[in-house]
Amino acid sequence: MTRFQGIGNLSLATACCFLAMPDLLTGVEGNAASPAYKVVERSEVLAAMRQQGDYDLYDLTATTNGAWFQAKVVFFLARCARQRDPNGPPLFIGYGDWFRSFLEVTGRTASTAPQYALLSYRHRQNMAVEYRPNRVIREVKKGPPPKLALNVQLWWESGPGKPDRYSYVDTLSTSRIKVTNRRVITYRLLDLGDWTVYDEIKGITGRPMSGVLTLLFRVIGGGRIAHSRMAISKDGIQVFRTTAKKAFMKATSTLTVYPDGTMEKGIPDGRAELLELEQRLKQPLEIDYVELSDDR
Repeated sequence: MTRFQGIGNLSLATACCFLAMPDLLTGVEGNAASPAYKVVERSEVLAAMRQQGDYDLYDLTATTNGAWFQAKVVFFLARCARQRDPNGPPLFIGYGDWFRSFLEVTGRTASTAPQYALLSYRHRQNMAVEYRPNRVIREVKKGPPPKLALNVQLWWESGPGKPDRYSYVDTLSTSRIKVTNRRVITYRLLDLGDWTVYDEIKGITGRPMSGVLTLLFRVIGGGRIAHSRMAISKDGIQVFRTTAKKAFMKATSTLTVYPDGTMEKGIPDGRAELLELEQRLKQPLEIDYVELSDDR
């Protein structure tokens, strides 16, 4: 295990001892969620983010680095919850607790926060995480069984005057990307040990405005990222296999993402270990998931 694949210097059991055991949700800022959730307190979110480390290496203002960071934080919180109560209710992470914790660990302020973080906060985009295995996966038909499988849902409350989506051009990412978030976003998040999968992604569309991702979308026009696999090298370089879809068309591409957020298509020359990661991400994986409820 490399320092980029671990959870920090503390073991999971030790780190979880520092996290509070929250009560069942009865009301969280700007939220009218069911009481069947367990609130993740801000101190827990902050501790989970701090466990990821390497802030001097990674530029977390780049959307291209956001996927692995969010995955590691959510995995950490889910493992802690499962250790406390394997059959406990889903987790609820409030938009304010996530945003303020993000600002603290990155040293940013509301005026210098990246657009993807600031707009999520302004739209009060909460998160729910289901970690009980029988609520996520019915059967692994092909490929390795996940070490941890999660249903993740992000949303803001509906109501008069509230938008059903928001868009922005991410100018801090390399390349520039126009991203649209719908009011409800869902995906499956899988930990397969040395690689991670975002699967059945719904509610996010994008169109690269410049750079290598334009190659991925050129065939299909603006589309949605439906599936993405990622693995990280010992020196912190991410390799992605990403599939974008629009109607009946789709395109799959390998991307290399450097710690500063810069992307390039394919694998750079002379990096045999990155080619090995790409082959790992190409292996067959077929999963029959439990249906997600549509109650937002």
